[in-house]
Amino acid sequence: MIKHPLARALAALGLALAAGTGSAAAIEFDNPLVLQRADPHVQLQADGNYYFTATAPEYDRIELRRARDLNALRAAETRVVWRKHEAGPMSHHIWAPELHRIGGKWYIYFSAGRADAQWDIRPYVLENASDDPLKGDWKELGRIDTGWDSFSLDATTFEHKGKRYFVWVQCCRTPNEPMNTSIYMAEMNSPSTITGKTVLLTRPEYAWEKVKHAVNEAPAVLVRNGKVFLTYSASATDASYALGMLTADADADLLDPASWKKSAEPVFKSSAANSQYGPGHNSFTTTPDGKTDILVYHARNYRDIQGDSLYDPNRHTRAQVIKWKADGSPDFGEPVPDRRRYATRTP
Repeated sequence: MIKHPLARALAALGLALAAGTGSAAAIEFDNPLVLQRADPHVQLQADGNYYFTATAPEYDRIELRRARDLNALRAAETRVVWRKHEAGPMSHHIWAPELHRIGGKWYIYFSAGRADAQWDIRPYVLENASDDPLKGDWKELGRIDTGWDSFSLDATTFEHKGKRYFVWVQCCRTPNEPMNTSIYMAEMNSPSTITGKTVLLTRPEYAWEKVKHAVNEAPAVLVRNGKVFLTYSASATDASYALGMLTADADADLLDPASWKKSAEPVFKSSAANSQYGPGHNSFTTTPDGKTDILVYHARNYRDIQGDSLYDPNRHTRAQVIKWKADGSPDFGEPVPDRRRYATRTP
């Protein structure tokens, strides 16, 4: 035991200095980062900016904002780059946009329904040739054909070992298929088309994936430590919502379902102790130096919801540092509490 006051002070100073040298413990976020923005997607680009997009609570538009600090996203300029159509395809339920830089152009992948058939949701893509995605013209490339004309959403894309992959969510491919959503993957031969075989990666199997609704959705990919980690969200969009994870070796055939191992338990779920409920639909980014991985996700700070949770607007964007286990897999811990000055429920 350290008894001398000076010794105790020096020990405390040493701990403080250690915490300030870029360790995970030193990184804090002003949670919630952005109010009333669900399904957040953040990428750190080569210009040093974080580019942010998410689902707007009105489900009617796609916005972009950028900042050099994640904590500055809340006050960053918000630019509406696309609005829903008045009728027909892309006229309802504008969900889960993601911004990607591919081959020197910008692409936004998103899901949309129709005003006359709001659950006829399909994946679509926009393209912008400008160097600045907040400028230039966003061209509609149309719907991405997954091979089945059925409920489909939450598309993402990633490149690995020279191949680009498309990962998405699909339901009810045949009239007799159960009403649940599963996650599929295929290789891409352009930013708007897939090629070759399509494989099923995960479907709802465990009880925690089927609370109120049988759901696997919102895939996100992180490649680290010789592994490919694919997180996804499961169950209803209330406090039941939680993250699951698939893992594959980085050298494996990612289009072989046998390459993937599924976690039997959620890897990130509600925390009553921290007043965080329904964490999910995440993306991954890093600190500006690339040394620390960050989980960006949405959650509410209350459990009880009036009416349909899908239309409660208070899924706020949050972030926290990812820790790592001895086996090289991510340790997401539990959702951290909101910082006091931001811990407010938005009407």
